[in-house]
Amino acid sequence: MFSYDMPLYRPPSEGNNLIIQATLGCHFNQCSFCSMYKGKQYQARPLEQVFSEIDQAAGLWPDAQRVFLADGDALTLPAEHLLQLLEHLQKRFPRLARVACYANPSDILRKSGSELAQLREKRLTLLYVGIESGSPVILKKIRKGASPRSILAALEKAQQAGLKVSATVILGLGGAHYWEQHIDGTADLLGRAPVNYLSTLQLFLEPDAERGFLEKFGEPFVTQDDHAILLEQRRLLAGVNPPVPVIFRSNHASNALALAGNLPRDRLKLLETVDHALQGNGRIRPDYLRRL
Repeated sequence: MFSYDMPLYRPPSEGNNLIIQATLGCHFNQCSFCSMYKGKQYQARPLEQVFSEIDQAAGLWPDAQRVFLADGDALTLPAEHLLQLLEHLQKRFPRLARVACYANPSDILRKSGSELAQLREKRLTLLYVGIESGSPVILKKIRKGASPRSILAALEKAQQAGLKVSATVILGLGGAHYWEQHIDGTADLLGRAPVNYLSTLQLFLEPDAERGFLEKFGEPFVTQDDHAILLEQRRLLAGVNPPVPVIFRSNHASNALALAGNLPRDRLKLLETVDHALQGNGRIRPDYLRRL
């Protein structure tokens, strides 16, 4: 069996699915809070090599129905490259139902509507997009390389092509000084952006990323404690009015409090759970169990 080029990351919901490394590293790789791919140089893996690994995987797991394309932003690959990869997956996995990958907003915007629709027809139907924040100030401070306007345009373009989007935002990203601006901007963006799934993560800086993050933030950064993070979560849940129903999760291991529900249907139940935690009655995840 082929071996992965480590480290290997994937969303929590892809834990039981087949992972194929279409690329190594992250093409953008400039977000100040992220250290996931700092030790890797981005490269598009040759199709022949990826095809060989798909063939090996098909021999071991012929009934696989879901595939995640790693590493950091496989959608940056040219459409023709991706189409050939997807066609080979379809050929080797007759029961293939869904292919997913990480995608930066700029990856989506660089593809034409026709290209995105073609990828969807070949089973690439879910994109994981890190929104991080809806505040233009925070997006600049974290070197996201995107603005609220470009993020909204990318998400609308994905929807028009029939692609589903699983979006993530990061609680604590504005620190103690900017938390309201961070959350209110994010709620405003999510009130206009068509996403199908929404997850929150909690800011977790690896030692090798912390210094760079603090320097690029541009002013003293005061980290939010768990109580403050719960206030952020509450403000976000109370303020989001999504244009379409959204499946909400905070099941990533970085979160202090695990939540699950649909917005807006379960808003009151989710807020009640957060309120109980704020009062000391909720199940806060111990620090030693939190990780990226």
